[in-house]
Amino acid sequence: MTSTHETAPPTTPLAAPLARTVRGSGPGLLLAHGAGGGIEANYGPILDGLAARHTVVGVDYPGAGDSPRSLTPLDVDTLADELVAAADAEGVERFAVSGYSLGGPVAIRVAARHPERVDALVLSATFAYADTRTDLVASVWRQLLAADDPRLLGEFVQLMALGEGALNTLTPDRVRAAAELITATVPPGTGDQVELVRRIDVREDLATITVPALVIVTAADPLISPTLQRALAAGLPGSATAELPTGHLPFAERPQEWLALITGFLARHQEGGRA
Repeated sequence: MTSTHETAPPTTPLAAPLARTVRGSGPGLLLAHGAGGGIEANYGPILDGLAARHTVVGVDYPGAGDSPRSLTPLDVDTLADELVAAADAEGVERFAVSGYSLGGPVAIRVAARHPERVDALVLSATFAYADTRTDLVASVWRQLLAADDPRLLGEFVQLMALGEGALNTLTPDRVRAAAELITATVPPGTGDQVELVRRIDVREDLATITVPALVIVTAADPLISPTLQRALAAGLPGSATAELPTGHLPFAERPQEWLALITGFLARHQEGGRA
């Protein structure tokens, strides 16, 4: 089985294998997670629902989950190829790819580098490149990670991740408790992943994508602006768009609605295409 399209030059493998999540049976579905997250952290609430009809394969980026931190800067080609390598290891020849946040451009690069392998794309709360606003947010996030102020980091993450409605349901005590939990569970590779957010740019890939694609816009997102998300959709030929009234954490604020959008689209464009 080949995992590299002839137009995609091979990347240098990471020094250590990435932790892998595999669930379910059925058509293949690869998962690409967000910066500072992980497969369980970003997809955990909907994993069982996805695995009910799909062979789900995901990897934790270096420094997330049980994957060791990288000794060199992260790059999108390596992350994309590592995800495809995980599919190869599990015997999954063809697959859809779901990309959340930073995982969106990773999923797009998978489709660009391995077009013969990809059936469909689902892109949630994501972007093709970091505009000035996103770069500034990522810069502040990176500096807070380096500073010795866990409370401020935890408050910043809540402010930038939760939609206004969800955030306003929290009391000051719950905000403080959540800040403590956030800072206690920050993956060690978060800074590396946030730095990749600032550098990543897959805009030139968009016109090459020919598979069915759904862009799920998190319409109350303070981290990745809905405007930037809609710009990605506009640049992706023939893509469908769905709006979800949530902040940057659909798995926390509206998991069942998020799951229904993903599985409904795949049922029409992946599973249905194989019938």
